[in-house]
Amino acid sequence: MKRVLIIEDEKDLAELLAFNLEQEGYATTCVHDGKEGLARAVSDLPDLVILDLMLPGLIGTEVCKALRKEQKTSEIAIIMITAKGDEIDRVVGFEVGADDYIVKPFSMREAALRVKAVMRRFEHEEQNSETDTCSIGEIIIDKQRHTVLSAGSEVDLTSTEFKLLVYLAEKKGRVQGREQLLQAVWGYNSSADTRTVDTHVTRLRSKLGNPGDIIKTVRGFGYKIEE
Repeated sequence: MKRVLIIEDEKDLAELLAFNLEQEGYATTCVHDGKEGLARAVSDLPDLVILDLMLPGLIGTEVCKALRKEQKTSEIAIIMITAKGDEIDRVVGFEVGADDYIVKPFSMREAALRVKAVMRRFEHEEQNSETDTCSIGEIIIDKQRHTVLSAGSEVDLTSTEFKLLVYLAEKKGRVQGREQLLQAVWGYNSSADTRTVDTHVTRLRSKLGNPGDIIKTVRGFGYKIEE
């Protein structure tokens, strides 16, 4: 049974999330404070954390950064909850290592689908972790160790950024539409949130530096890797 830690200061919302996720077969724990949530994540090592952005004790972005820095918690899936739909909130969430986000108010159905999608994505990564390395230009991807070298320097990527890079590398030379990337990397069967793809590609290029220029934008459609 997959375990989900819910760090949300609105107790009614946390309990509603827990109830609905338990109906889907997950084991849940609710915490209402950022510091306590971080401590529980480190001690319990859940499969996924649902993390509110605004929390007492320690805000969600700081909790997320702390989890990503610790080796034993760095691979935990994280879904950020934000009260706003502004792009800057999503960018900040992804920047500190969140794998996905949900904007309040949201339906319990949407929350459950996003949890399933992220879990499925992580399971797929684990199943394919035994594959070897691939090189494109000055970028070397080690799929087994989940590491990336760009121009000889190791690049710190989130799990979603890593999967996006691997997927584009495996489809080298072929254009991948935003909807196609959203389904393959995020597990969504909807084109309603394609700006998520653009945000991640921008961050990925920035982290890779000059070698990241091999990720080309195909205007009006999507992206491709081209040496």
